Amino acid sequence: MARQMGDSHRRFLQTMMINGITDEHAVKTLHQHCCEVSKTPHTPDKLDEFIDTINSKLQPLFMQIRKGMSEVNGHQYYVLVNMAETDVTRMSSDYADNELELFRRTVDLIVCSENGKASSTDILNSTDTMTTKKLKKSETEHLLSRLVHDKWLCEKRGEYTLSTRCIIEMEPYIRSMYQEHLKVCHICHSVAFQCQICENPTCGIKIHNPCVARYFKGRTEPRCPACDDFWPHEIPEVRRLHSQSKR
Repeated sequence: MARQMGDSHRRFLQTMMINGITDEHAVKTLHQHCCEVSKTPHTPDKLDEFIDTINSKLQPLFMQIRKGMSEVNGHQYYVLVNMAETDVTRMSSDYADNELELFRRTVDLIVCSENGKASSTDILNSTDTMTTKKLKKSETEHLLSRLVHDKWLCEKRGEYTLSTRCIIEMEPYIRSMYQEHLKVCHICHSVAFQCQICENPTCGIKIHNPCVARYFKGRTEPRCPACDDFWPHEIPEVRRLHSQSKR
């Protein structure tokens, strides 16, 4: 049976509503702060129960605080998720119809690509076949900047990827809409875009880069966890959490 919401829960939720997405370290610090300010007992290992209490009250509002991993650094993040709709129409209050269409097309390009990325050129070219009002080049560039600012996309050297927030919030939509192109990490079983792939043609499993770093750490000869073939890719280092972690 879920516990009643207290001042500490409400203070925690208010901060999550402002931030939208918060890394695990900051969430633990926030949990402690909210308990101390509200003068309620702080039990660090009861964070999940604390959040479950909040989620039980958010359920009628079709909202939830959900936890997921960043493909960039492998760290855990908490996201306040809107579950009122099953696709990107949940963003309709912030974006126009043609902007939502371009976002859908960008998601298509990223999910269906081999490397989990979409170039700015490909995104700009996709506006030619839009069914809603076509966006001008300057409008498209402004929209992409806004989607990055709102933490739906990430950009690096003209290539766009889905942000941690986007993957966590839209994973059910991605799983239902892109079954033929879906990549799932063999280690953590979450959807995978930035990943390494076993080169054995009869295997081909995918593993997130951070999961690769953790799984093969300390192993003298990395071998595929599924087929036992030699793993030929460079093994990244486990990255430490820092205040400027990319989301």
